[in-house]
Amino acid sequence: WNIQDHPAARYNECYCNNVVVDVPAANSYLQSINRSEDSTGTHCQVPNYLPSISASISLSPECHIWRFCIGLHSAPRFLVAFTYFKFYKTRFASKFPESPLSCLNLAFSISENLGLLLLTYVSSSETYFVHKEGFVLFIVSSLIYMLITCRLWKTIKKYSLSPEDAKSHHWKVRFLLLNVSFCAFAGFFYWKHNMYCESGSYTFFALFEYLVVFSNMAFHLTAVWDFKSREVMVISSSEDKTF
Repeated sequence: WNIQDHPAARYNECYCNNVVVDVPAANSYLQSINRSEDSTGTHCQVPNYLPSISASISLSPECHIWRFCIGLHSAPRFLVAFTYFKFYKTRFASKFPESPLSCLNLAFSISENLGLLLLTYVSSSETYFVHKEGFVLFIVSSLIYMLITCRLWKTIKKYSLSPEDAKSHHWKVRFLLLNVSFCAFAGFFYWKHNMYCESGSYTFFALFEYLVVFSNMAFHLTAVWDFKSREVMVISSSEDKTF
């Protein structure tokens, strides 16, 4: 008798998307409740009341929790990135400029995930320069990824009759604008803290840093509308086996 391809496991796409969002969301909450002096202290020696993510994940055991959670959810993030790429290539085929934008979208999605992994596994207390470069790679890649995604979904909405496609584009644009705003505020308060060492500036920087993360996760959560009825199937080897 022959054993041919058959499903080894089947997962709803919404489940994968929830893993992508829920794991880091729970982890971010765990980091935010850590208000020890070690995580809120800076070179300015002024009162601060909220630790930045980088400060929190440089401590133990928080760093191990963070690394475990990010490592756990990285595989579904890469899976979702390639699922989107296949979806775009099927939808746009050789259409210009959407087809090359689909390739760029995949590249920046992978770059965003790699940046997240880099800043996760190299803490600021270990090698600050590498951690900083990972953070910059994550922020820049995520902003470009979201911008390209909104451009692609603008075209999809234009030719689609599905209300969920319109809803997805609607919220993608809004989460992108929120993310850009939060990044700008975080950058401003980080600069203000380093320039003037004002009490509370670092706290506002940390707050907006968390909002950057949450708006990024909210943007990725819109994939629930994009792949609501789709499933991820893990199959056995394609090679037929005879016994």
